[in-house]
Amino acid sequence: MRLGTLEAGGTKMVLSIGNEQNELLEQLTLPTETPEVTIPAMLAWFLERKIDALGIGTFGPVDLNPASPTYGWITSTPKLAWQQAALLPILRDGLRVPAKIDTDVNAAALAEWKLGAARGLNSCMYVTIGTGVGAGLVVEGRLVHGLLHPELGHMLLRPESGDPSPKGFCPFHESCLEGLASGPAMEKRWGKKAFDLPPDHEAWDLEADYLAQMCMNALCAFSPEKIILGGGVMQQKHLFPRIREKTRVRLNGYIRHPRILNGLEDLITEPGLGTRSGALGALLLAREALEERA
Repeated sequence: MRLGTLEAGGTKMVLSIGNEQNELLEQLTLPTETPEVTIPAMLAWFLERKIDALGIGTFGPVDLNPASPTYGWITSTPKLAWQQAALLPILRDGLRVPAKIDTDVNAAALAEWKLGAARGLNSCMYVTIGTGVGAGLVVEGRLVHGLLHPELGHMLLRPESGDPSPKGFCPFHESCLEGLASGPAMEKRWGKKAFDLPPDHEAWDLEADYLAQMCMNALCAFSPEKIILGGGVMQQKHLFPRIREKTRVRLNGYIRHPRILNGLEDLITEPGLGTRSGALGALLLAREALEERA
């Protein structure tokens, strides 16, 4: 069985071929140009490899209602060329295979729940902090979609004292998580890319403050058994202990559970699958598409 996977991102498209043993066998990265350029190139690559099913984890917003006439379309994305792009229908119909789509962060959450850091649990939240901020949720053993899909990157936060840019940089909302804590927000605030800032720079305490606000909100709102933090910004490993401690202080003893009271080391964690969460999540979606067809 040959399963195709697509991690559709705002700057690059990562295509993979995998199998039912959850092994990734081959991969190609393409720049995200316009749909007219990028979708045919992806279609041609998958056609050559004669896949049996396709799973897609994509940037959004995206229509995830299978009953909708625009199911699998990217909708009101800030990436203007991709607004109202029929991503899933074009690939599914061109390949003539079963296909399934979800958000990129839901795909990663699915993989971490089934195969990674949250394996064996009933709930988890996967958060990517990079070019944007997004979160995927598994609650009581099910991915959360709801009215559209969660957009936790746009939860409003309380600006921290001393932040030189307390309104953040989101074009839609003042003082939202993405506008305050994404990689581009850090670069605009401090004049350097996040990976160029030394570990003792004041930027990292501010970043940990905002991510701790997010973790507290999530623990109070969804009570996930695991919060998994990934993405480019979280390659700075020194952030994890800062976020845990600031989350504990903010909770102030309100949620009295041993995994919180003992320091949150087992609750706020790195991805168990490293950088493969998205691709493996898309692989699991491809397997689900085959099972649903059967």
